[in-house]
Amino acid sequence: MNKLLHYVTDRVITKKGMWVTIAVWLAAAILLSVFAPGAKDYEVSSLDSLPDDAQSVIAQGKTDDYFENNDGIPAILVFQNHDSELELADLTDAISGIEDEGVPGIESIVPLSELPPEATKGFFSEDRTTAIIPLNFDPAYETTDIKDSLEQIYQIAERTGLTLYVTGPAGIAADTNDLFARADLVLIFSTVGIILILLIVIYRSPALALIPLLAAGFVYMIVNQLLGILGQGGLLLSNQSLSIMSILLFASVIDYSLFVFSRYREELKTYDSKHEAMRESMRNVGIPVFYSGATVLAAMLVLFFAQYEDSRNFAPIFGTTMVVVILSSVTLVPALFTIFGRKSFWPLIPRVGDQHIKSSSFWSRVGRIVTRKPIISIGIIGVFLLISASNVLNTSYEFNNLKSFPEDMPSREGYALLEEKFSPGDLAPTTVLYESDEAISEEVRESLKSDLADHELVSNVRVDGITEDEQVISFSMTFAANPYSNEVMDHLEETITNADKILENRGITGELYFSGETAAAIDDRSVNNRDLAVVMTFETILIFVMLIFLTGSFRMPIYMMGTILVSYVAALGLGMFLTELFFGIENISNRVPMYSFVFLVALGIDYNIILVSRFMEERKKHPVKKAVELAVSNTGGVISSAGLILAATFAVLMTQPIEFLFVFGFIVAVGILMDTFLIRGVLLPGLLVLFEKDKAGKTEKSR
Repeated sequence: MNKLLHYVTDRVITKKGMWVTIAVWLAAAILLSVFAPGAKDYEVSSLDSLPDDAQSVIAQGKTDDYFENNDGIPAILVFQNHDSELELADLTDAISGIEDEGVPGIESIVPLSELPPEATKGFFSEDRTTAIIPLNFDPAYETTDIKDSLEQIYQIAERTGLTLYVTGPAGIAADTNDLFARADLVLIFSTVGIILILLIVIYRSPALALIPLLAAGFVYMIVNQLLGILGQGGLLLSNQSLSIMSILLFASVIDYSLFVFSRYREELKTYDSKHEAMRESMRNVGIPVFYSGATVLAAMLVLFFAQYEDSRNFAPIFGTTMVVVILSSVTLVPALFTIFGRKSFWPLIPRVGDQHIKSSSFWSRVGRIVTRKPIISIGIIGVFLLISASNVLNTSYEFNNLKSFPEDMPSREGYALLEEKFSPGDLAPTTVLYESDEAISEEVRESLKSDLADHELVSNVRVDGITEDEQVISFSMTFAANPYSNEVMDHLEETITNADKILENRGITGELYFSGETAAAIDDRSVNNRDLAVVMTFETILIFVMLIFLTGSFRMPIYMMGTILVSYVAALGLGMFLTELFFGIENISNRVPMYSFVFLVALGIDYNIILVSRFMEERKKHPVKKAVELAVSNTGGVISSAGLILAATFAVLMTQPIEFLFVFGFIVAVGILMDTFLIRGVLLPGLLVLFEKDKAGKTEKSR
């Protein structure tokens, strides 16, 4: 690998090679832009996340098969009258208006005017200021078309003088599509803006700010079109995945550019030729940069083993991104810097003979302190990490995905109104399907109904439908508490687990199936716990093995992975504490721990690779303590600046309209800063001083 990489980079940075490299990247970007679709052409607002063999998915499929009226994309029209009670006539007028205008895409709507007065009471809140009307859109209807139809319904409601909110899957999908259409531009401009400002402030050179961004622009154009091709081939591209992809792309390209130009600046103080300086730079940082990208790529590909569709969807999207990023970091980035040469650093141009590292620099002083007092340094950082990590025990999760959206989003406002005016359990009743081999008697029907209702958390159970042959019956089970609460989920999970025993105790045969929001949340929790364990295990083992090949040591990867894993738990604990302290977010999405793990471990190990690679280089010429001091001094500046920029880039996700992305971006930013300053700056160097011995020592020297 070393020889191949050196062969490639040696040719990329020649007088002819650097221009050929730029031409190839430019041609690829132009051709793909002209002939390939973009990723946005195949963007979807959400995915059917649970695997096909999940209990709730199977149950929902059976319910849809037996009872055709379950087909369609449901929407809930929430009407409100602030001044007085709603009258039945108000609602029938609104429904008639929808029917008379022939709003496209509507498959069915409750015919309120045809129902007896007693049957209509359930559609009104207790104070009669609020009412709900369910309707279904054609299942083949696109989100953009649903949005147009909903706008027409809003106009009809406005003419009746009623306030309307549309919630349910159709309303949420339309609102989400709207939110991300605006948020995408904010994300890109914020990312580019903050990177540009930080690079100029840190390095005080316009060219150094623009060259990495130019490289990132090339990569973004190519990745966007490649993902468009994958989308055309059937890959679903969720808007959340594309948002995180943009951040990963810019962050990693900038990171690897900083590693390259930092060493390039150092070598320009030794070599007069810009080509020789870049050749020497890539011989020293080429492999570490390549391995850094490869560890991130490996971490993303591990997500193929996830069962949760959203998580598995990350693998091809982020994997494609990282392949292009890695190629750019060893071809495009060195070519661009070689073309600009010393002018890249204007006005602080490095000259041959300039001092490499100032002994008075911050990281030089840190390096000396850590090498002289490693036990105290490790102890202080260790205590902080343990205290931070302990907060993980206080983690609580939110399973109502709608709570992740902005409070002023119409579909969330409608849902909040339902929570306020109706019983919590009415928001998401559970469907229980009993499938028998023979006609179901009245006695069996009542006994099952009694068994399902026999718990304090269940408010009522009613028969919702029965097939013509009377072999399948559907019950609607409503809970007295929030259907997304842990206590309700735990109870329903226990009921599902004991379903066979319920039938056995009654001496009847058949199968019970449970579907609905609570049942889906239970499967979501179970699948996510499984994915977290699998992804954490596979990613840790895979990166550990890669580090063995990089370092030629078994012991050193233990320090590198061990410190990163401890850092991850500490970042998660500290991040959740700060999230609640500053932003009042008490419950987080259960997806945050796994996604944070994937990115924090993959990106955090990059800094350890750069530090350890420099340590191994210096160790050939110096004792362990001196090698550690020089490694910290030489890599401190670039890693700390790269970490600041990387953390700020992920913090841009906090501009997104979904709380999951907000919390995820914040926790990753916190974790990256911890890796940058505490792990790479103090903890790992301290461990190297304590456990790595000089050639004459007891421990064999690692190479």
